[in-house]
Amino acid sequence: MAAISREEVAHLARLSRLAVTEQELDRFAGQLDVILQSVARVGEVAADDIPPTSHSVPLVNVLREDVVVPGLTREEALSGAPDSAEDRFRVPQILADEE
Repeated sequence: MAAISREEVAHLARLSRLAVTEQELDRFAGQLDVILQSVARVGEVAADDIPPTSHSVPLVNVLREDVVVPGLTREEALSGAPDSAEDRFRVPQILADEE
């Protein structure tokens, strides 16, 4: 027995606002039937002894040690800046002062 009929495919096409030809209705009905039967077979698998998982293989995060290393000095950081003032990066003002 087919899991989905040609009429159901036509109804889905109308709901989706898809224009399909008569030939496409037949082809899509067959394709969707195969898909629905495959999904039904997956549901038949005896999985009582399989714990629920979010992934089929274990995930492992690759992290490095959190080691403190010296950073740039203020002078080194500001040495590449196009403009600086009072030991800070100087940038163009983008917001007007609110009053």
